[in-house]
Amino acid sequence: MKCPGQDTQYWKPGAIYEVACPQCGIKVEFFKDDTTRKCPACGHPFVNPKMDFGCAAYCPHAAECIGTLPEEFLLKSEDLFKDRVAIEMKRYFKNDFKRIQRVIRLARHAERIALSEGGNPAMVLCAAYLGAISRAEAKENSGPTLSLKPEMSASALSILEKLKAGQVLVDGVRDIIGRGSVGHESPLNSRILHDAEEMVRLEDEKKEGGISAETIRTQLQDRFLTQSGRVAAEAVLSA
Repeated sequence: MKCPGQDTQYWKPGAIYEVACPQCGIKVEFFKDDTTRKCPACGHPFVNPKMDFGCAAYCPHAAECIGTLPEEFLLKSEDLFKDRVAIEMKRYFKNDFKRIQRVIRLARHAERIALSEGGNPAMVLCAAYLGAISRAEAKENSGPTLSLKPEMSASALSILEKLKAGQVLVDGVRDIIGRGSVGHESPLNSRILHDAEEMVRLEDEKKEGGISAETIRTQLQDRFLTQSGRVAAEAVLSA
């Protein structure tokens, strides 16, 4: 089956457009599924700036699409990098679909909060995906004494190495995952992921009916460490 996003019968007006060459400014025509084009005037090759890779977080064929991109783009694009980490997370958990869906929920909340708060979405989402792997690996090795914030596991680190992550990203993800206690004075990216984790717990609590909405509202100031997290929590409680 061909991806609907690539099948021209599903295309709408605007699927073909022009983009200015970043080297000389000449307009270059792009089809929406073109990953790169070469400027006919100066010969400069560049990536399609309007191509949307959001589907990489859930599409089972995402690795095939991503693999067609130039290597320099794969290495430099943080936005695409987090989607590649998402693919590796799914490969790690294989058929554990319940866990995968929970991590995806976590990532969606983390991305929304990061964008609202001015955090680093790529770093936060990589920490969400790799933190789940690190916790799973730590639980296998330590049993019931598992720390809620284990160090980045060997498998998580190997994913970053495989994808050739920059040292700044590696250090940032390692700090978020291994931070034992997160409070109002903690770095923003750590608070963002903390609030995303609280959002997932809140959704589960509401679904299970184990705690009243009013009780949770009285805990919002303590449970959530960002304004965007508290607003998102209120929206869940009011739904």
